[in-house]
Amino acid sequence: MTRPLRILRVCLHLLMAALLVLAALRGALGGAPYATAISLAAVAMGAVYAAGPALPRIRRSPRAAAGWLGVLAIAWLVLLALTPDGVWLAFPLFLLQLHLLPLRAGVSAVAASTLLAIGGFAWHAGRFSPAAAIGPIIGAAVSVATVLAYQALYRESEHRRRLLDELETARNDLAEAERTAGVLEERGRLAREIHDTLAQGLSSIQLLLRAAERSLPEGAAAEHVTRARRTAQDNLAEARRFVHDLTPPALDDEPLPAALRRLCANTTERAGLPVEFHLSGTPITVATPIEAALLRIAQSAVANTVAHARATHVAVTLTYMDDSITLDVLDDGTGFDPAAAAAESASAESGFGLAGMRARTADLGGTLAVESEPGRGTALAAAFPLHGRKEVPR
Repeated sequence: MTRPLRILRVCLHLLMAALLVLAALRGALGGAPYATAISLAAVAMGAVYAAGPALPRIRRSPRAAAGWLGVLAIAWLVLLALTPDGVWLAFPLFLLQLHLLPLRAGVSAVAASTLLAIGGFAWHAGRFSPAAAIGPIIGAAVSVATVLAYQALYRESEHRRRLLDELETARNDLAEAERTAGVLEERGRLAREIHDTLAQGLSSIQLLLRAAERSLPEGAAAEHVTRARRTAQDNLAEARRFVHDLTPPALDDEPLPAALRRLCANTTERAGLPVEFHLSGTPITVATPIEAALLRIAQSAVANTVAHARATHVAVTLTYMDDSITLDVLDDGTGFDPAAAAAESASAESGFGLAGMRARTADLGGTLAVESEPGRGTALAAAFPLHGRKEVPR
């Protein structure tokens, strides 16, 4: 419950209690003929009113709220029949009816209570006068206006709260995008540093050791040089693998469909294996990490097919849907056991085993499915959810 609403409810409770006490005191001190009955009626109405906030069902069920208001109205009518001071209690009763009942039913209840208040006051006065009707009518009008104004303010407050929530979500998304861009930039910088310094240095060391190996006669020194050259060669291969894994795919100059189409064409030209590319749906802008993952997965899947599947045909399909983007790679090769392959670690050459593909996909909230069995070919599908659409050139 919001703080303004709590304050309004406390004020309503205090108003109801004060008016009940005032009606009872005026009846007792003014020598009213039914002073005891007035006090008992005031206590009874106060008890019915106090029971309302204590019953959770009244706050949850409109039917229970209407029943409680009906009992409260009966207690009010008894008090109104005993003393004209009961008219004062119509105002808090108006507020309750408008707050707990639907708008149309609340306004109808207020109108009926207004007529009863005017009629009760006229009955005690022994005659009807327009002046006596002004008070209840003004009270009803003020109550309706107050409740409608509060409801409008509450709706505006909720609208502002939703806007603030959306703004906070957008701010978090922007921060995440900036963080991702920073990570990609840093990875590219590290890849360039490793390539330009460590990898180049290891390559030079390997060449120098190879020259020394050729010039030295056989013996202990030559063996040490050979081991050193092989160590440098292994470390160079490891550095190149780091560079390969760190460097983002070249998607800045062309969209993802064009990069995949070029991958298929280059593979067909180099390996002599027909690799077809198919595009389904309308291309849209996709987050750079997702495009990078899709291109890397396609590269790995096609490379594995060329190296191990002995396939005669490969099909790569990129599908844009309303809420997701999917990459499918199918071949008619020898197939394999996915369960056994998933348990193997990524190869040292590329780092693109099934475990690596699954980890890369899971990190971005996507899914990777592989269907294969020996002699039946392989079908690989990677899917990522999309948020927002913006078409891009094919």
